[in-house]
Amino acid sequence: MTPPAPRSDRPIFLELADRIADDILSGAYPPGSQVPSTTELSVHYRINPATAGKALNRLVDHAVLEKRRGLGMFVTADGPEVLRTQRQGELLDSYVAPLLAEARRLGMTTADVVALLQSHPGAAAATSPTHTTTAPAEASS
Repeated sequence: MTPPAPRSDRPIFLELADRIADDILSGAYPPGSQVPSTTELSVHYRINPATAGKALNRLVDHAVLEKRRGLGMFVTADGPEVLRTQRQGELLDSYVAPLLAEARRLGMTTADVVALLQSHPGAAAATSPTHTTTAPAEASS
């Protein structure tokens, strides 16, 4: 299996950290579960083990993962909620704030924006999230 193409010009370790976070949010790695090791990630994605380690350590630094000496990395009890809160803040800053600013320039009310969002074909899809699980999780099952 070939590694997925990067979504942006962001560093690989950030892309990998986001993939693992996506899997945690989707429930593929519930609280208390072990995530793939640095070695598993580096082999699967064909990246330097230091890059994989940097991705995992980023999630440790954000209290999403915890290191258990000699055992590996595990999702913390609050990991999914930490990610949800972080992502909601990013959503607000990156998308909602600019949307509302543009709506104000167009003379739209909040009710107009809500109606516009609800009329969008993708609005129904927002209630049923989809996810893809990384292959290392499948391999270690």
